[in-house]
Amino acid sequence: MEKRGMNERIRNLRKQSVETVPHIYMERALLMTEAYKKYEGSVSIPELRALTMKEIFSKKTITIEKGELIVGDKGNGPQSTPTFPELCCHSLKDMEVMNNRELICFKVSEEDLKIQKEKIIPYWEKRSMRHKIIDAMSESWKDCYEAGIFTEFMEQRGPGHTVGSEKIYQKGFLDYKKDIEVALNNLDYLKDENAGDKSDELRAMAIMCDAIMILGERYSELAKELAEREEDPIRKAELLEIEKNCKVVPAKKPETYWQAIQMYWFVHLGVTTELNPWDAYSPGRLDQHLNPFYERDLEAGILNEEKAKELLECLWVKFNNQPAPPKVGITLKESSTYTDFANINTGGITADGEDGVNEVSYLILDCMDEMKLLQPSSNVQISRKTPLRFLKRACEISRKGWGQPAFYNTEAIVQELLNAGKSLEDARRGGTSGCVETGAFGREAYILQGYFNLPKILEITLFNGYDHVAKKQLGLKLGHAEDFKSYEELLEAYKRQIDYFVNIKVEGSNKITRLYAKYMPVPFLSIITDDCIGTGTDYNAGGARYNTNYLQGVGIGTITDSLAAIKYNVYDNKKFSMNELMKAVKDNFIGHEKILNLVQNRTPKYGNDDDYADFIMKDIFNYYERNVTGRPNMRKGTWRINMLPTTCHVYFGEVMLASPNGRRASTPVSEGISPEKGADVKGPTAVIKSASKMDHLKTGGTLLNQKFTPGVVGGEEGLTQMVNLIRTYFNLEGHHIQFNVVDRETLIAAQKQPEEYKDLIVRVAGYSDHFRNLSKTLQDEIINRTEQSFN
Repeated sequence: MEKRGMNERIRNLRKQSVETVPHIYMERALLMTEAYKKYEGSVSIPELRALTMKEIFSKKTITIEKGELIVGDKGNGPQSTPTFPELCCHSLKDMEVMNNRELICFKVSEEDLKIQKEKIIPYWEKRSMRHKIIDAMSESWKDCYEAGIFTEFMEQRGPGHTVGSEKIYQKGFLDYKKDIEVALNNLDYLKDENAGDKSDELRAMAIMCDAIMILGERYSELAKELAEREEDPIRKAELLEIEKNCKVVPAKKPETYWQAIQMYWFVHLGVTTELNPWDAYSPGRLDQHLNPFYERDLEAGILNEEKAKELLECLWVKFNNQPAPPKVGITLKESSTYTDFANINTGGITADGEDGVNEVSYLILDCMDEMKLLQPSSNVQISRKTPLRFLKRACEISRKGWGQPAFYNTEAIVQELLNAGKSLEDARRGGTSGCVETGAFGREAYILQGYFNLPKILEITLFNGYDHVAKKQLGLKLGHAEDFKSYEELLEAYKRQIDYFVNIKVEGSNKITRLYAKYMPVPFLSIITDDCIGTGTDYNAGGARYNTNYLQGVGIGTITDSLAAIKYNVYDNKKFSMNELMKAVKDNFIGHEKILNLVQNRTPKYGNDDDYADFIMKDIFNYYERNVTGRPNMRKGTWRINMLPTTCHVYFGEVMLASPNGRRASTPVSEGISPEKGADVKGPTAVIKSASKMDHLKTGGTLLNQKFTPGVVGGEEGLTQMVNLIRTYFNLEGHHIQFNVVDRETLIAAQKQPEEYKDLIVRVAGYSDHFRNLSKTLQDEIINRTEQSFN
């Protein structure tokens, strides 16, 4: 059996990480509740939030696991996940469901339930953001949300999905505290009507500096205590080094490679303990941040390549030890995974436009290859300056068939950010986090607000605005399918429905933005995001240099092929009438085999470099993009779009009837910008040519999945073909591509005998997951993706 990890230490830590059952950790919720009772009403809301964090970091249980070199957990050890009652106060039924569900379960003890019942629910049930949000939404918003027209990320999670500034490697929190004092002293109470609010926020930031430094001090003291009791001289020396590291960071800037990694991890804990941010928090350009420390330590003789990789592998375990906080209901359906979406960027270019690949870049590739963990998600940025050696090494790892790394186009990312108004230097420092979304790292709050169900809106259009699944009138009454005399009439009605539903979604999300700005400031995340200190404004209130809200379009393959089926067969070639098609749709195509064959096998489809279908894709994409991009977002910024699903394409399909392209009722819609399953029959080159007809540079990210059998990408020829496909797609200005390299027979066997394939990992959407942790519907969707060939 393949060894996972470079040595016994890493293998033991990895084993502990993957074998420990995820479980609920109640201490944060308890300490949060006690702090709110102690401080609420006597201090401003930003200071209240900061003081609660200071209480948590002063009192939470801390541990250092056997053999650990990087220390700190959100909970009290591996796979312990805190709850965030200020965001979502789970009912006892919610917690029982978490404990009992077969997939993505979290074990909940009787003591946890007792605490939730007696202490958490009485205080938080009517105070939580989830309660405030639902209370503030219109009836039309609630109807659309419950029917699966769109989702809302903030319903159980806070704004996040970001990367902090690289300045954490250049200064410690004592330095940040001095910056905050300067900003406080510069407030102008004579001319600035917001000076009082800015003072509240800045004082909260100062408290948060103290809070994170207290956490570092406590780990330093714990390491010292453990060292005093340790009999093994090697481990004693390690613990003393940990003690020393935690005396330096996070209070002061890191001086060594080891301290730089520990500094990042303390910051990660600060962000993800302060709030439950979707999607977690990412280190950004980790190779570029660490490389100066790596080179200095090598030259000083205090580090070698083996030790550097070992410390990275310890960090990988730390990421994997932190499952995403528990979700229920629709929020679980849109993101059904333990993965918390920390996404490491490797390669690309530097801030001055030079090749960004360095020695740490290769160490990171080796680390991800050796560890094969779900977390962190790892990607490579490929620019025109990226060495062939680096791209080939990344492809060698990808073709091993566990879904990492994903591949991103550096030039596309930079241009997307420039198009959104970023400076050239800020754009070059940026990249992707979460799944595929772009941001100006350390300078932008780029917040995902929810998924938008493009195919379902067509379904509602065809039924005069009525939703047959929800059994409600949701949309505008613009006519039944049979009433439209031309494709152009139908298309116009569909676009009017998009307008209507986007307005409902954006109006609701803008209200939610204001609620978070008022009730849930994040002073810690604000410290490490450029311009928040200088403006005295919270991250959640528009304090970052750039502020973007993203609305994710889902199902572009399904909507394209559905409109193509209607246009080609009903209006252009009159193969059948709209009445006949609608009867087939209502009957789930049962008894309508002739129509099913025509729409599935005799109709132009997206993904085959066929302009008939691809023109429809471009039309819908462009309309959706123009409708959303540029709308004000209540944080002095604007809305933009990206195209990704996480697991929402499964949920969106569940709440739909059959589609005109032959997709059956309740089955998934297409994921990302990938073609419908089985529709792309002319090979991967045709897929990327179709996908590139979309203007990726108008988005904040697009997601393209491709599936190969191992033999297709095997050997030197297969590797070269893979490299050429990526380069070609990126030359066509594609944003992202990723691969599943596994054959259909293996997936079917794994579905039938999950225990025999418990280590099988696949690429789902913008993340990888164990195949056994996926619902059968999602497993089937992955099984049925087209197996591509270069022949």
